[in-house]
Amino acid sequence: MIRDIKHLLQKGEGLTLEFKEAQRGLPRNLFETICAFLNTQGGTILLGVTDAGTVKGVVPDQVAALKTDLVNLSNNPQKIDPVFVLSVHDITYQKKSLIVIQVPESSQVHRCHGNIFIRREDGDFRVDRPEQIAGIVNRKTSYFSEQKVLPYVTLEDFRPDLFDRSARLMRANHSSHPWVGLAPEKLLIKAGFYKKDSFTNHEGYTLAAVLMFGTDEVIQANVPAYKFDALLRRKDTERYDDRLMVRTNLIDAYDQLMGFVEKHLNDPFYLEGDMRISLRDKIFRELVANIIAHREYTDARPATMVIYRNRVEFKNPNIPNGTGPIDPADFTPCPKNPTICKFMIQLGRFDELGSGVMNVSRYLPLYTKGAKPLFVEGDMFSVSIPVDGEEGAELGPQAESRPKSGLESGLESGLESGLESGLESAVDIAIVKKLKKPLSRSEIAKELGHKIVSGAENRAISRLLDQGLIEYTIPEKPQSRLQKYKLTEKGRVWLQKHGKKI
Repeated sequence: MIRDIKHLLQKGEGLTLEFKEAQRGLPRNLFETICAFLNTQGGTILLGVTDAGTVKGVVPDQVAALKTDLVNLSNNPQKIDPVFVLSVHDITYQKKSLIVIQVPESSQVHRCHGNIFIRREDGDFRVDRPEQIAGIVNRKTSYFSEQKVLPYVTLEDFRPDLFDRSARLMRANHSSHPWVGLAPEKLLIKAGFYKKDSFTNHEGYTLAAVLMFGTDEVIQANVPAYKFDALLRRKDTERYDDRLMVRTNLIDAYDQLMGFVEKHLNDPFYLEGDMRISLRDKIFRELVANIIAHREYTDARPATMVIYRNRVEFKNPNIPNGTGPIDPADFTPCPKNPTICKFMIQLGRFDELGSGVMNVSRYLPLYTKGAKPLFVEGDMFSVSIPVDGEEGAELGPQAESRPKSGLESGLESGLESGLESGLESAVDIAIVKKLKKPLSRSEIAKELGHKIVSGAENRAISRLLDQGLIEYTIPEKPQSRLQKYKLTEKGRVWLQKHGKKI
């Protein structure tokens, strides 16, 4: 975290970063900046720093009181409407106390003291003109599908026990949380699960509310294609050794997916200082929370977690904020479902926006010696996590030689070593090499010198889809007669690295 603060201070104020002095109290215009970040791209506020980047600090005996004030005021509609409980923490930097406020982009339009603010590179600006306000609403409505209003959904469509569980989790995470003790109706409003659609004038509970608290029947009625698919593929790599399909509310979904992780992955003994911590939980709670909080729920493709002998891969359909590998040392987190993300932070399911990439990068080399994760953003967000072989699995030299990235470990053991293991692995490699442009199955067969598609080629295409090396060009219609196949970012990286060697 110290390194992150140093980087932010060197970067200077801008579109997603603001410095404010706050030695003994909160700055007068603080909530205008919070409102602007919520309405634009989110950002970080450092309290205790001058506009020029000089660290003055916050008086140490005022830190706890200011943090409490921030949480309480962010729950006050006179300050922020709709309310948005913030993620706030403190840090000591250069022997001075700083308060760090993480503000994600919200899926709603917020007002501060009745005014709408947006963020630009040179500060916060009030928006007055109707066409400007309409532009903000249009952007958020089209980008954040979690905010779809479902006017026919009533309170009876939610499970009462989930509100009780939420209260217990919030109390455990923050004993004086302002939402603990609220009736379900009030909690849903405070947490942003109830809104009015500016275009239709319909008001009601949102898709996010249904996903978080709905009965299984209501969830399937509104998002019939939604599921999380967890697979164990240590022995049977074409099908699976064990499988868990999750189609329930997001509170239970998190617990079920973590249960699958605990069932199939080791948890080596590790001391942090004089306290034992679970490296497995530190890593995988972040990754499970990520596929839940950032999944695009209107996408028919499942979010998947696949445990192989020497790696774990996560794939998550989402609306990308960029493309290609993510550098953990230099990235800007962007929530895909801000309301769901915010609520999971309140439940303690993860710490703050962007914590997943940082914590996984920090703890993975301790869990799997010297290993590095690979995060790749696209319309399918993917993560590859190297793990040591378990249950007596015999790993090849590529899997045993560390350090290697998750992509290298997975591909080298799965494909490169496959040259000696039979025809099907050779077909896999040949198809990857031919897909420098999208091809149909018949075109793939023709490129390989065959008149018709063989069984080996069909099986290879299925394996490559499962491994995430290739993908459909028409993912919403897998059986379309116009269907073709193209390399994913993962496939392109492998081909660039190994194509010339084969």
